[in-house]
Amino acid sequence: MQDLRAQLAEALDEATWEWLIPHAKRDAVVVVTQQLDLLDVGVAIANDDTLSVEHWISEQLVHKPFSEELTIWNTDTAKRFQALIVQPYVLVQEMSQGEVAA
Repeated sequence: MQDLRAQLAEALDEATWEWLIPHAKRDAVVVVTQQLDLLDVGVAIANDDTLSVEHWISEQLVHKPFSEELTIWNTDTAKRFQALIVQPYVLVQEMSQGEVAA
């Protein structure tokens, strides 16, 4: 049986903000800053590692989208993210311009 990290790695995908809007409307989008590895956060949430998750939240490394972010993303619906679904959440990490496939 595959380990959780490998399963999540297979589920990791690229998404545009347009695709994420319905998830944001149901308050399911969680932003993971560039300082953290998206898979590490996904594994922690899936394993109910509250100590790590609470630490990241306190440091604002993991958070619900800020209104400023939503405003920017809503004006650029083609904005790209790495996305990982860990029910009931959709974890997203902004992709820098260099990461966007041409």
